[in-house]
Amino acid sequence: MRRDVLLPLLLLLAYAAAFGATALGASPVIAFDDHPGQLYRLWHVLQHGFAPWAWNPGWWAGYPELQFYPPGFAYLGALLHTASLGALSPPAAYHALVWVVYVAPALTTFALLTRLLGQGWGALLGAFLALTLSAGVASGVEGGVHWGMLSARLGWALLPLLILVLSPWTDADRPLPLLAAPLVAAVVITHPAHLPTAGVILLLAAGARPSEWRRRVRAALLALGLAAGLTAFWTLPLLARLEHTRALAWGALETGPAMTLGEPLTLVLLGLAITALKAPTGLHSRTVSLVARLPWIMMLVVAADAYLAEPLGIRWLPSDRVADGGWMALLLASGYSAGSYPARFGPRPRPLWSLGVILGVVILSLPGQVLTLWPRPTMWPTLESVERGFRLPALWAALRAAPEGHVLFTRSGLPLAHGTAWYRPHTHATALAPLGAGRRVIHGTFTHPSPVAALVYRGDAGRQAISELAERLDGNRLFGRSLPELDPGTFNAIADRFGICTVVVLDEDVGTRQVMRENPEFGQWRATAPFLLYTRRQACPLPTEVGPGHWRVMLDGAPGTWVSARSAYYPLWRAAQEGTPLAVRRGSLGELEVRLAKAGPPVDLTYHTGVIEWAGTAVSGATALVWLAWLMGRLYLRRADRS
Repeated sequence: MRRDVLLPLLLLLAYAAAFGATALGASPVIAFDDHPGQLYRLWHVLQHGFAPWAWNPGWWAGYPELQFYPPGFAYLGALLHTASLGALSPPAAYHALVWVVYVAPALTTFALLTRLLGQGWGALLGAFLALTLSAGVASGVEGGVHWGMLSARLGWALLPLLILVLSPWTDADRPLPLLAAPLVAAVVITHPAHLPTAGVILLLAAGARPSEWRRRVRAALLALGLAAGLTAFWTLPLLARLEHTRALAWGALETGPAMTLGEPLTLVLLGLAITALKAPTGLHSRTVSLVARLPWIMMLVVAADAYLAEPLGIRWLPSDRVADGGWMALLLASGYSAGSYPARFGPRPRPLWSLGVILGVVILSLPGQVLTLWPRPTMWPTLESVERGFRLPALWAALRAAPEGHVLFTRSGLPLAHGTAWYRPHTHATALAPLGAGRRVIHGTFTHPSPVAALVYRGDAGRQAISELAERLDGNRLFGRSLPELDPGTFNAIADRFGICTVVVLDEDVGTRQVMRENPEFGQWRATAPFLLYTRRQACPLPTEVGPGHWRVMLDGAPGTWVSARSAYYPLWRAAQEGTPLAVRRGSLGELEVRLAKAGPPVDLTYHTGVIEWAGTAVSGATALVWLAWLMGRLYLRRADRS
């Protein structure tokens, strides 16, 4: 590696290592915000397999957890654990991936800009910005690393890599790179909100040679088609079963990424991006043109999503998340422009120029929150410290001794600072209750797309998008009602349908404590400070797994009546009683209901892979074979040319 590439790369990695050592440490798992739940998803793959529709009984009365959440990061963590032959425990594999996700956008940005500029010092600014950007974007340091939205940041890092892979095709009359389709597929299963950016990149690369645009657009569409086929195992059931999830639309473009557009640093980046349109091009002129035009096209895409699609109710790709791709495009264009300035105005000492520009960027970022330059260690708590501070082992032990049934947490997270503001630093460590206590929980996790979560948040399991953060409701509302309005009859009716026999209340939630004290069904309680546990006198039997995909539950009811199976509904469930098939349906609260044939015998529930799931898997398998045949054909032609 050349010296003018190696030295700036080492400088970048040294800064990343210093930040990471302070924020992440060498081994303990971060427990801030969403991290515990993301760790649980990795465990989900290890416990229930890689099928995205695999049933997870641990959260929200059951849910096919990875069918409606991008599985890429969880898959990667499980593969890392497996490839190490268990040497890396699941928490250790997770922690290693957090490090990788933190550094990845900087490395891919550095690689792309180094190729375009011909040296590494000019690429340093763009890579530094990709490493430190926050700016309210989910893929930044705050969202993607601190809060735990790791999938967003990992997918974000793939966007510069896609441009880099496409650059030989963009700049010259060469075949479309074989890696293009798998890379787009990786973006899809890692974070679909980046797919619009990936699609724009591919189409801009196709249009880089106007005289051949028809042939090249066909090749780009082929790559997109192959990517769709490779991901069909996940996307086909996702689209077919979309009614069984709820769009997460609690963010807003105006209060997220767009709120920093008026900051001094952002204005400078926009100015640099404008000058990139007239930047010297050189060897990679068409790729440079792609990078220069990308931010402005992405602004149109984001605006169309925010002001055309979302008002029509199309909220599955929220504009504030799609905007992350626009931010990456802005970093690439402005980073290229700044890095190319020495070549425009004659020879300059490039190291001094790059370091001086970075210093200016740091100064400009101080008034706002555009960059996260250094962590405060107290704001990056480890799971061990959270367990110790909240005495979670004692809570897990108390829950293990509680009557059988679902455990309801009355809040989504635990505050890490005193006060009453909903946005206080917090952790969703209670999402680990299925692992720590071996109990199935409802609530106690981050904002979630399941219908049962919608029931807890707003009082109904309808198909409308979930438009409010769970943290805003903690200590104020439950099942769509303010706490003074939550009468025992309403609460107990829901508890009966889902088999809720234990309720966990944080001791500072005075209103929730009052509600439970006035509930005669939950009169028994015990304290495990800072928690109060309210339990029923009778257990609520839940479906018990007696074999792979086979569950059994005792239900009370007269023959011919519909009763709740105390589980969430999903169309892959089937029921029988002593070999007699039973009708199943979705209840009004999102629960699984079965129509009993007899009174007394247990009900057998089976969870089978459906035709749609098999079809998606078959399409992905066939597409993989097509891609491999394409690869082998390309290699054969290359050998033939050499001979």
